[in-house]
Amino acid sequence: MEVTQSYERRHSRWYEQFLLGLPFQLLVGLPLVIALPALERWGWGFWQVMPDHRANTIAAIGLAFVAIMFCLRRFSRFPGVQVAAYIAPTVSLAFLVVVAILFFTREDYTRQVLFTGYLASLIWFFAGYFIGRRYRRLKIAVVPVGQALKLQPSPHVELRQLRAPEPDGTRYDAIVADLRSDSLGAEWEKFLAECTLCRIPVYHVRQMQESISGRVRIDHLSENEFGSLMPSAMYAGVKRCFDIFGALLLLPILTPIMLVTALAIRKDSPGPALFLQQRMGYRGNPFKVFKFRSMYIDQRGKGFTDGDDDPRITRVGRVIRKYRLDELPQLFNVLKGEMSFIGPRPESMQLSEWYERDVPFFRYRHVVRPGISGWAQVEQGYAAEVDGMITKLQYDFYYIKHFSLWLDILVLFKTIKTIFTGHGAR
Repeated sequence: MEVTQSYERRHSRWYEQFLLGLPFQLLVGLPLVIALPALERWGWGFWQVMPDHRANTIAAIGLAFVAIMFCLRRFSRFPGVQVAAYIAPTVSLAFLVVVAILFFTREDYTRQVLFTGYLASLIWFFAGYFIGRRYRRLKIAVVPVGQALKLQPSPHVELRQLRAPEPDGTRYDAIVADLRSDSLGAEWEKFLAECTLCRIPVYHVRQMQESISGRVRIDHLSENEFGSLMPSAMYAGVKRCFDIFGALLLLPILTPIMLVTALAIRKDSPGPALFLQQRMGYRGNPFKVFKFRSMYIDQRGKGFTDGDDDPRITRVGRVIRKYRLDELPQLFNVLKGEMSFIGPRPESMQLSEWYERDVPFFRYRHVVRPGISGWAQVEQGYAAEVDGMITKLQYDFYYIKHFSLWLDILVLFKTIKTIFTGHGAR
C-alpha cells in the first residue's frame, strides 16, 4: 500500500510538536518565568553579575518549573484527571520543596524574586492549560469489530468509529481495535499495520478500557499480565524512605490535632479513644492497625462499617471520618513498616477471608504495602459487598500496574482535597 499524507498522526507536524510539547515549555516558558521576576527586581543586565543569592534563586525557579512541567504532563495520562485542578497544588508544592532545600542548606536567595517566579509559574501553566485544552482531548479511531464496539467515551477521550479500513481524512491520536477478534479480517489487519508504519499508535481494546476507567478488569488478567502487575522494587525502596521521612516530619505537627481528637472522642461517648483492629497487610501478613474510635463500643453489628448511615457511628465519629482524622494514628503503622501513606486500603481479617473465597485474585493486592489512602479510595470510596469489592480490586490492580511517584502524588493531592473539603469521603 502506498503511504499517503492521509496516514498522519494528530499533532505530528513539527510546529504542533513544538507548541504542544516540551520544547516550547523549555525554550519559551522557562526563560520567561525566570527573566520576568529577575528583570523586575534586578533590572536589565542582571545576568552579567551573578552573586550567590541570584544564582540560587534562578536555579530554584528553574528546578521548580521543570518539576511542575513533568508532574502535570504525567498527571494528564491518568484517567479522569482534570489537570487544571492540580496546577495550583503542584506549583505550590514544587516551590515549597525548593524553599525547604534552600532553607536547610542555608543558601542565600531573594524572596521577592522567588515569590514572583511562583506567581509567574501559576499564570504560565494556567494559561497553557486553558489555551491548549481543546487540543489535549484525545481523538481515538475505533475499528468497529468485537469488544471495541463496547468502548464508551469520556470527557477526556473522543471515540470515532471508522467506516472502512482506510484513512477518513481525520488525524487521530491513536487507533483502538480488538486485536484478538476472529472478525478483524485481513483488510483491517493491513490497515492497522499501515498505521503502525506511519507511527500512529495502535492499542488493544483492553489497554484503552484501562486508560479510560482507571481500572484493570479481573476477567482480563492472564499470566503475562501478572508480570506487568509486578511493582518496581526500586521505587518500593525509595517510597519506604519517603514514608519514614514524611511520618517523622508530620508527627510533631499533627500531635496537637490527635490530642484534641482523642479528648473529643472520650467526651462524646464512653470507651477508649483508640482501637486496634487486626487487618491483612503486606504479603498477606496480619497486623494491628491503629485508628481513632468512631463507633459506640456497646453496639454489635457487622465486622465492617455498613456505610455512612451505620447507627453505630458516634457524633464525633461522623466528623472525624468525614475529614479522615480517624486515620491519623496510622502514622505509627507507617513508621513500623506495616503501612505506607499511599496504597490499597487494608481490610479486616474477616472481610479478607470472605473476599479471598469469592473474589478471584484478591490476595494479589497484598504485593505492595497497604496505605492510609489509595487510588481505589479516592476514585470509588468505601465498598464492603462483593460487587463493590471487585470494582475496588480493579482500581487496586491499576495502582499496582502503574505503581509510581506520579500516581502517588496524584492520590496525595486527591486525599488532601478530601481532608479539607470533606467531599468524596465515604
